[in-house]
Amino acid sequence: MAIELPDELVQLQRAANAARREATTDAYSAEGWKPWLDAVDAVHVAVTKYAKETGQSRHEVEKAVKTAANAEAPPE
Repeated sequence: MAIELPDELVQLQRAANAARREATTDAYSAEGWKPWLDAVDAVHVAVTKYAKETGQSRHEVEKAVKTAANAEAPPE
């Protein structure tokens, strides 16, 4: 059964993916990685909340969000 995902979750994951790409283009610095880590935290909070509200497995929701964000990523 496919999980129905709100677009907001997919967009948050795409933002985290973009922040990761940005953070890893240069040498490590705490300041450079902070946007990525903040974006990942936002995804985790939103996924956990959605899973709890809908009674679904958090792991399954996170997996579906990552798959959707990577599969449907708009061209940059």
